[in-house]
Parts: sequence; C-alpha cells; structure tokens
Amino acid sequence: MDQDNRSRDDRGLENERRIDHLISLVERKTRTERHLEEHSDISDSPENIQHAKDINQQRENEIQNLKNIIAHGENASNNYLENTEKRFIFTEGYLNHNADHMDDEAFKNAKIKQEHRKEQMDFLK
Repeated sequence: MDQDNRSRDDRGLENERRIDHLISLVERKTRTERHLEEHSDISDSPENIQHAKDINQQRENEIQNLKNIIAHGENASNNYLENTEKRFIFTEGYLNHNADHMDDEAFKNAKIKQEHRKEQMDFLK
C-alpha cells in the first residue's frame, strides 16, 4: 500500500471516530435538553440548571467544530479558541458575581471546568 492510500485510510478512520463522537454528543445534548424541559421545575438550584445549559452549549460548540472538520477537512481551531475564551470570561464573571449564592459542589465543579477551559486555551494558542 502506498503512502497516499495509507493517508486516505487514516483520514477515513479519523472521520469514522469523529462521526461516532458527533452522534454521541448529539444524543447527550438531546437527553439533557429533554431532562431540562421535563424536570427543571424540581431542581432547587438555579446554578445546577445553568450548569446543565453551559454543558449543552459546550456540546453544541463541539458539534459545530466536528461538523466543520468532517465536512471541510479543516480544524476550525480559531473559532473554537474564540468560543472557549468567551465561555471562560462569561463564566468567570458569573462565578465572581454569584459565588456567595452557589452551593459548594456547583462552585467547585465550575472552577474545575474553568481550569479545563484554561488548559484548552493554552493548548490551542
């Protein structure tokens, strides 16, 4: 097998994995949306609802990124970096403004997510 065929096969396998991941993301996003629609009234924590919405927004961004990669063969990392920076700044403001009203677990989870975003931004720069 020559180099071109191997490279094509590798891209095909990468796209298969991307499509599987895309399907998984869409399924999780849909389940979370349904859960929020059906059960948002029983949660006594607006922070938990906001956290679920934030996660779904991240999933939507990742879905769009995967669609671009699969469709165009390009990694739209500049848009992903820009979106991650926006989410980081928004969440920092949210945490600074609402830290006193958040339960400890939600605050801890949000801080961990912020650390992850910081790592992603460093990686993409």
